[in-house]
Amino acid sequence: MSLTCKILASFLLIFTVSTKGKVSENTKVIWGCLDHDINLDIPGFQMNDGIADTRWDKNQIKIAQLRQGKPPYQITDTYVIFKNGTLKIKALKRNDSDVYTVSVYDSNGKNILEKAFDLKIQEMVSKPVISWSCTNRTLICEVAKGSDPKLKLFLNETCIKESHEKVITHKWNSKWTASFNCIASNNVGAQTSTVTISCSEKGLDIYLVIGICGGGTIFLVFVALLVFYISKRKKQRSRRNDEELEIRGKRVTPEERDWKPHQIPGSTPQNPAMSQAPPIPGHRSQAPAHRPRPPGPRVQHQQKKRPPPTLGKQVQPQKGPPLPKPRVQTKPPCEAEENS
Repeated sequence: MSLTCKILASFLLIFTVSTKGKVSENTKVIWGCLDHDINLDIPGFQMNDGIADTRWDKNQIKIAQLRQGKPPYQITDTYVIFKNGTLKIKALKRNDSDVYTVSVYDSNGKNILEKAFDLKIQEMVSKPVISWSCTNRTLICEVAKGSDPKLKLFLNETCIKESHEKVITHKWNSKWTASFNCIASNNVGAQTSTVTISCSEKGLDIYLVIGICGGGTIFLVFVALLVFYISKRKKQRSRRNDEELEIRGKRVTPEERDWKPHQIPGSTPQNPAMSQAPPIPGHRSQAPAHRPRPPGPRVQHQQKKRPPPTLGKQVQPQKGPPLPKPRVQTKPPCEAEENS
């Protein structure tokens, strides 16, 4: 049994090698655009009534078949086989890149045609963008999207530079007024952009002057704002000083207005009506006091029998009719001492 397995394995290996060699000899490279449909046509073939079977394989796996008198077969909705034998693949993906083989048989079962297609997938390139600077005398052509892009730069319909990168740069040394054409391409498409550039020494001087004037204007505006800020701060400080002096003046004026020569500075009258009355010329104000004591022995008797004072009041013994009570007036203590 082991010998039989070895013989079968050898036969399969020989068959696979021979088949691959046959496919590789007849393989045709086909380029497909990512996310787009593609039709795999059979070159040099025309369907007729003698064709009984048309079969499509992907990597030796049947994906579609068209047999005489039977409905077409598609392994998935991604594939569609037409009556002329063409295979359509919808919305190509990266994993659709593979080898596809078509085999055609007549009514006797004879293989009359076999073709292989090597399908490769690429992303379509985007439209290139051209930018330039007259100051640096530099032109840049750039493509953002696309698989394996190739850039070509033309000056007045003459190719001056090409590259397989996504960016191409060109510099010039003379005055130019010219038309540039940049082409981005790969195996599934191409995009073109065209611009006309006008640069001269005069233009460069104008840009330089504009830049210098702009910078000088910004500096002058900054200096003006700084001077305005400083002057405003000085005015605010001067205004504050004036307000403080005015407040101090308001505080001192009433004291000077109420001050009189006979008053001691710092003393405050308790009765405003009395303090504001003008003094009578030649009259000396007297502090309120008790009536003068009568001379003679009564004074001595009063001195001998005077009881101790209580609560700041003096009680004196009297003989004869009662004396009238003195009128009590409130005076500042300082004035009372001065009068006594």
